[in-house]
Amino acid sequence: MKQYLYNLILILITLGWHANAQTRLTDHKWTATLKVVDETGQPVSGAEAWVSFYLPPTADKPTDNGDKIKGVTDINGMFTASHTDRSEFLGFHVQSKGYYATAIEYALSFESQGDPSIWNPDKTLVLKRMRNPIPMYAKSVDLKVPIQNKPVGFDLMAGDWVPPYGKGIRTDILLTKEHEEIPPADYYSKTTISFPNVGDGIQVANAPAKDSEGSQFRSQYEAPATDYQPELVREIGSRPRKFDYDENRIYFLRVHTILDDMGNVKSALYGKIYGDFMQFRYYINPTPNDRNIEFDPGQNLFKHLKPLDQVDSP
Repeated sequence: MKQYLYNLILILITLGWHANAQTRLTDHKWTATLKVVDETGQPVSGAEAWVSFYLPPTADKPTDNGDKIKGVTDINGMFTASHTDRSEFLGFHVQSKGYYATAIEYALSFESQGDPSIWNPDKTLVLKRMRNPIPMYAKSVDLKVPIQNKPVGFDLMAGDWVPPYGKGIRTDILLTKEHEEIPPADYYSKTTISFPNVGDGIQVANAPAKDSEGSQFRSQYEAPATDYQPELVREIGSRPRKFDYDENRIYFLRVHTILDDMGNVKSALYGKIYGDFMQFRYYINPTPNDRNIEFDPGQNLFKHLKPLDQVDSP
């Protein structure tokens, strides 16, 4: 699965793939104008900005390649770049000290579609400030439930199934997988996410603001205090036709919950998930009652993770 993993190198690779797949046959001039603001809408001056684009093979570079136009934003947070080439996609990138980088992809168009504004994109990009990044348990997983039609416990802070399927110690979350092959060529798969502890739960995050959806830091800074659901169901199948999966989803988690006599939360751990079940990245703040979910990638509490399990985004 292609995860929504912000990495400038990966974005350039993505742009290169699009360039290979869809390039125009003739050169065309485009002019991109970027406005860079912070979360309050104030311009960010002096931010590094660049636009990446496609270049066709040449004698010196016989394979498809890309290039970029770089600069800094002015006092009004503005940056403009222009070029004549065969790009079908552009990449817009901004970064500044004390902020999380932001990058988005922009689709150009074929001349025959006749909308000249396509070639003159005017985009606002939001830089989210680094506030208080903290150590967390963060791991990328591609889970294969070891047994069908039965809840299996997963220990989030051990990063493993509980016995007899793994070396986890405490069940934080239960995953139940149901799968049916329907002859001759159909199927139905259902994943149920539940919790063994009263008060624990999950909720789907609101979608990021449109102008900030390309931020390296995708979630909000704190997990919500309320509205966690004890169960979540995701279905995929051809009969009935279902595809309840979105690799760009964000979830909030609450586990290890302790309730008082009135049913109020006395203590809990909070976290988040980027992706969807069963391929996702999860983050757990180990400090009880601290809802901060701004992860510092340099302080992962998991040690010696395999390369595919590592998390480099906040």
